[in-house]
Formats: sequence, C-alpha cells, structure tokens
Amino acid sequence: MTHHLALILPCFNPPKDWEQIVIKSYQEIRHRVGHPVQLCIVNDGSQYDISLAVEILRTKIPLFHYVDNRENRGKGAALRSGIREANADYYIYTDIDLPYTTDSVLEVYQQLLTGHDVVAGIKDRTYYEQTPPVRKFISRALRWCIRNLLNMGITDTQCGLKGFNEKGKNIFLSTTIDRYLFDLEFIYLSSKKKENIAMKAVEVHLRPGIIFRKMNPKILLQEGKNFLNILMK
Repeated sequence: MTHHLALILPCFNPPKDWEQIVIKSYQEIRHRVGHPVQLCIVNDGSQYDISLAVEILRTKIPLFHYVDNRENRGKGAALRSGIREANADYYIYTDIDLPYTTDSVLEVYQQLLTGHDVVAGIKDRTYYEQTPPVRKFISRALRWCIRNLLNMGITDTQCGLKGFNEKGKNIFLSTTIDRYLFDLEFIYLSSKKKENIAMKAVEVHLRPGIIFRKMNPKILLQEGKNFLNILMK
C-alpha cells in the first residue's frame, strides 16, 4: 500500500525516553497533515537494547515500520535502508529526537505538495547560537567549500531535515556515502541531474532545548576523502 507521506528516522544510541519524543512529535505532525503518516524507524546498530521502546511505538503508531540494522554503518546507510522499504508519495527524513519544529516539517511537506522534487531545510541564525564552536566552524567551512568549489545553489547541505518525492527518492538511493557527507552527495547529485529536478531550500527552526552531540574527529578525516570524491564526480 502506498501512503501519502512517510517519515524516516534513523537512530543510534538514542537518548532516554526517545520514544515519547517520537510519539508526541508524530502525533502533532499527523494531526496537522490531516491524513495517516507512515513512520519508519531505522536502528543503526545501537549499542544497547531498544526493543522495548520499539514495542511501545508499535502500540501507539498504526503505520509503524521498523528496520533493525545490527551493524553501525552511519546515518546515510541507515536512511537508505529505511527509505528503500518505505512506500509513499513523499518522504521526509530527520533525526530521532525530531530537533526541528513541527512548522518546519510541515513547510518542507507543503513545498513537496507544490511540485518540488527535493526540499532541503536550511538553518536559521539561531541554529549557530546553540551549536558548539567546533561544529559551528566545520559547518561554515563546509558551506564555503560548497559555494566556491562545487558551485551549488544550496550551500547549507548538512541541515538534518529534507524531503523528496519519487524522483528524489531514486536519487537518494543512488548515494554511496554512509556518514556525515551523505546529505551533500544527495544535494549535489540532485543539482547535477540531467533531467530537470525542481529543488527548493526552506529556512527551518530548532525546537527549544536541543543539544548536539560532539563530532568524532575520525569521521571528519574520512569525510575529507568523501568530499574529494564528490569534487571529482
């Protein structure tokens, strides 16, 4: 059965009571959208048992689908496995703590309904007020590289809220990067596609009290190689 909208959430070692956050946010989105929404949770090899939380979600959310990846491969790989199994007209993905406001999620959805194939959230100014200095530096440095080396219209590729239709889904499933720069690869491939892909950037806003995880330096070194691979495509 094809659902109108699927919400895809990857998770790795999710925070305490994460399932309650998901239930509350899902119900808000479902109410505002006005029709059933498929929810797909992808476990990216969490180091502790999340099965009890998953069973709670099954009882609270009728259109619930769970993908259990035993190996931690990264957010990009997790999303591909979830999106591959989801079946909808439109797809939106974000993080397991749903850090962006419901209004932000609905704005992405509305832009899909108007005919855009790919909708990318971009961070507002307050985002950087809640971001650790190292993460802030990396984000701004990457935007400079995207603007000056890749010549892309959308420079804020790492915002964790994006949506797409079936055309966008096919592009997303063609990505190969498993971790941090999978978003960049997706937007880059979408912008360089020979057939016309309608893309839209929308400003999105964080919910109050969101705390960011520290970035692993080893992952950043690996992503440097991935950036060079994108540059050579």
